[in-house]
This record gives sequence, structure tokens and C-alpha cells, in this order.
Amino acid sequence: MRTVIFDLDGTLADTSGDLLAAANACFRQMGHGDVLTQPGDAGIALRGGKRMLTEGLKRVGAYQETMVEDYYPVLLEAYREAIDLHTFLYPGAMDAVEALKTAGYGVGICTNKPEALAEQLMRSLGVRDAFASLVGADTLPVRKPDPAPLFEAARRAGGDPARTILIGDSDTDRNTSAAAGVPSVLVTFGPSGEDMAALKPEALLHRYEDLPGLVADLLP
Repeated sequence: MRTVIFDLDGTLADTSGDLLAAANACFRQMGHGDVLTQPGDAGIALRGGKRMLTEGLKRVGAYQETMVEDYYPVLLEAYREAIDLHTFLYPGAMDAVEALKTAGYGVGICTNKPEALAEQLMRSLGVRDAFASLVGADTLPVRKPDPAPLFEAARRAGGDPARTILIGDSDTDRNTSAAAGVPSVLVTFGPSGEDMAALKPEALLHRYEDLPGLVADLLP
């Protein structure tokens, strides 16, 4: 079976609002107040918890690697407790997923979000059952851009890892697909959308309505 594997944050859903809120909860505990803002720091949010803590601490002149490590579990807990207050699926995303499934593709998720949080979020959004697989940052000993999680997501979706395609929104996703030797499609509607063309993916996706056609061209 051919498979279409999606990144989660910034690809299927805009999760930046809740991620930034969790980081700011940490900064308030440190006595800095809200350091990161929406939408200006949305791109930083989608790089993960440690990146948000690092950038925020540097912004207030208080960066220490130990602070990032100490507060990362605090951030994850804050995020777990309020994971879907501001998060939304991108328009047309689930329609595209259903169209791909109808066309005979296996569909899964490969994310650098911790697996338990990814599972929680997808269930909270009511769409977890639409995906045959979900591989997170800690599912395997390695994470993207190592290709192993992508291959595992394809296998768990019932597919051949060599006949898959990755839909993403970052250089991490582009590097993952390149390491795997499979095509990538990068979305342009995420916070870093204007930078995607420079990464030279096999295709750019401007709206989800176009995805089934792109996939059919790239995975004949």
C-alpha cells in the first residue's frame, strides 16, 4: 500500500497558541511575565518546547541550558493541561485525509511531539481514528530527521516505507524525506510558509484541496 504521512504541528493543525501559552506559563514562574507573543513567535512555537524556552530566555537575557532542562517538564505539564484551547485544524485538512483514504492510500502521522501528547491532542480534536498510525518523538529511540520514525509510521499504517510521502512544514520534514529517499510536500499556510520554497521540496501545498492531486502525481 502507498502511504501519506503527515507531520502534526504546523501541518495538520496550528498548535502555536497553546504551545506559546505553556511556555509563557514557565516564564511567569521564572518572574519574567509573558515573553513570547502570538502570532509573531508562532514559528518558534512549532520548533518545540525547548526551542521556545531557549529563545524566550535569551530574549530576557537569562539563558542557561540548565534552566531549559529544568523547565521543560513544567512546560509539558502546562501544555498537557491546556492542549486544545487555541489549537485548530487547518481548513480542508480532514477532507483531504478522507479523500486520500477513499483513493486507497494509508494515512498516518509522524511528529516530533511526544507520542502521549500527540495522542491526547488528536483525540481531543476528534480525529485520531482517521489515522492508521501515529509515531511521536519518543516512540522510537530516534526522531525526525532520522527517517526511521517515518518508515515506522508507514509500516504501522499498513504500507511499504519505500512508497510513502511526507507532508510537512519545516526543514526537519524536508530533511527527513530526503534521508528516507521519498518525496515531500511542504505546506505554505503555516507560520514559516514563506520559507518553504527555499527548501526545494517535490511540491508545495497552498491549500488542502489540492493535496490528493499532488499525491497522485508524486506516488503514481
